[in-house]
Amino acid sequence: MFKRYKLRNFDFLLVLLVVTLNVIGILAIGSARESVQSKQIFGMAAGLCIMLVVSMVDYSFVLKFYWLAWLTMVGFLLLVRQFGTTVNGATRWLDLGAFRFQPSDIAKILLILFYAQFIMKYRDKLNTFRVLAFAVLLAAVPLYLIHKQPDLSTTILFAILFCAIFFVGGLSWKIIGGVLAIIVPAALVFLSIVMQEGQELIEDYQRNRIMAFFDPEKYADAEAYQQLNSVMAIGSGQLWGKGLNNNEIASVKNGNFLPEPQTDFIFAVIGEELGFVGSALVIILLILIAMRCVTIARSAKDTAGMIIAAGMGVLIGFQGFMNIAVATMLMPNTGLPLPFVSYGLSSLLSMYIGIGFVLNVRLQRKNLYNL
Repeated sequence: MFKRYKLRNFDFLLVLLVVTLNVIGILAIGSARESVQSKQIFGMAAGLCIMLVVSMVDYSFVLKFYWLAWLTMVGFLLLVRQFGTTVNGATRWLDLGAFRFQPSDIAKILLILFYAQFIMKYRDKLNTFRVLAFAVLLAAVPLYLIHKQPDLSTTILFAILFCAIFFVGGLSWKIIGGVLAIIVPAALVFLSIVMQEGQELIEDYQRNRIMAFFDPEKYADAEAYQQLNSVMAIGSGQLWGKGLNNNEIASVKNGNFLPEPQTDFIFAVIGEELGFVGSALVIILLILIAMRCVTIARSAKDTAGMIIAAGMGVLIGFQGFMNIAVATMLMPNTGLPLPFVSYGLSSLLSMYIGIGFVLNVRLQRKNLYNL
């Protein structure tokens, strides 16, 4: 379970990047809603401790229990379906008393771990119909449970993560091309259907968010309200921003034009108060963290380690992109947190667990790389 590792193989750069991004998030959260800043600080301290412990655990040992990871993932999501707390029409949380836990956050990490070992076991038969069908069937269970919460954005992120994992694992380009030839037109047909009134494929509020993206002025007082104010806040920050914890009356944040700014729209707070410089710094840190994970994947000792590191890189990169794209109105409102920045203990701790596994992959890297 535990091995002796060389300290020089520990990736202090990755930890520094993560901590820097997390500190920026804590500062922004304190400005957005000071009452929850202390919880995020606790989350960072707990996350760092958990990350260090996980980084010392041999991931190959953990992956022996990969079916337990799948059962745990599905089990948590079933608990949400039966006993979850409903907020704004969505049932995504388990109330643990001291805080609410969102199982879909840890499910992202468990998905990566499960398929890391699954692909290792079936890598010689990965491109056969039987194995691929089995893999899709296993993924369909958590995807369905998350979609029914309902949580369309996390469902889409899960699907992206699943595809990326199999691409890294060695899926044939012929299969990838064939899937894309089906998915792209199917997505266009799906979009055209859900934009019609009376459709039953997605919830009405999800359809309205899509419609608000294409016609924001029509939905300016409803579904497009947050995004329009977010864009206004980011633009008003200009180059250097208005400063953290400012008292400007004209501030979008101080005017309460962004409900719950410490979560999904924390990037708007950063844009307004830290300006273009602060926003660019957050984006650069996210890119560097994702790229560092991919670099570690290239030096992994086996396919499973490569999938773990690359999977975390994809997760952080795509989730960060989707959050910022929503805040800047480049895509419809999704409700995904910004990794290591948005307020939320379950998301933060899950990300630290994932980074812990990436660090362990780095500790066991192949000697032919000198990173």
